[in-house]
Amino acid sequence: MGRAFEFRRARKEKRWANMSKTFTKLGKEISVAVKQGGPDPELNPRLRVIIQNAKAANMPKDNVENAIKKASAKDAATLEESNYEGYGPHGVAVWVETATDNPTRTVANVRSYFNKVNGQLGTSGSLEFIFDRKGVFTIPAAGIERDELEMTLIENGAEDIQELDDDIIAYTSFQDFITMQRALETAGIAVTSAELRRIPNNLVTLTDEQAEDIIKLIDKLEEDDDVQNVFHNMNESE
Repeated sequence: MGRAFEFRRARKEKRWANMSKTFTKLGKEISVAVKQGGPDPELNPRLRVIIQNAKAANMPKDNVENAIKKASAKDAATLEESNYEGYGPHGVAVWVETATDNPTRTVANVRSYFNKVNGQLGTSGSLEFIFDRKGVFTIPAAGIERDELEMTLIENGAEDIQELDDDIIAYTSFQDFITMQRALETAGIAVTSAELRRIPNNLVTLTDEQAEDIIKLIDKLEEDDDVQNVFHNMNESE
C-alpha cells in the first residue's frame, strides 16, 4: 500500500510539473506576442492563437490576463526568440526553439546539453534542409460535418488532413498559418490547438538503446526554462 501511494504521488507530482512547464511556456509566448503586436487579441492574431491554446491547456483565465498585463508594462523584460540547431547522438538532428532574457546563458546551457551526450551544435540554418515549418491545427471530430470541414481546410491552404483518435489534424505551410486560423475562427470551428512545428522530412531509425540516448538529451533540453520547443528526426514509430 505504501509503494502504491508513493507511485500515485509521483505521478501526480509529474503531472503538476508538466502543467507548470506548459503554463510557463504559454506565458512566454504571450509576452513575445504582446511585445510584437500589442495586448489586444482582436488586433493581434498571434496573441489570439496563444490564448486559444492556453484555454485548451486549461490555463486559468486570470493567468492569461496577468501575463498580458505584465508584458504590457513599460518595464517588462524583453524576451528574445532564438533557434539552436545541432546533432545529438547517432546522427539525429535536433532543433531547439527558445525564448530568453539572457541569450548568453541560454546558448551556454544548450551547448552543454549537446556536449554531455557527445552531440554538437551547428550553425544557424544548418538543419533547414531537414525540417519544414508547418502550421498544425487539431480539431475535435465530434459533431463536425466532415465534408464541409474538409472543404474549408482545403480552400484555406491545407496541405494534408489526417485523423488521429478523436481529432482531425490539418497541416498548412508556414505562410498559410494565419489564413487558416482566421478561416476556422470565421467558420466557428472549434480548434483544440493551433501551432507551428518543425516537421522532419527524413527520419533516423534507432535501436531502443540508441533512442534512450536521444530521449535523455530531449528531456534535459525540455527541462530548461528558456526552451520552448524541441524537434528531432528520430523515427518514433518503430
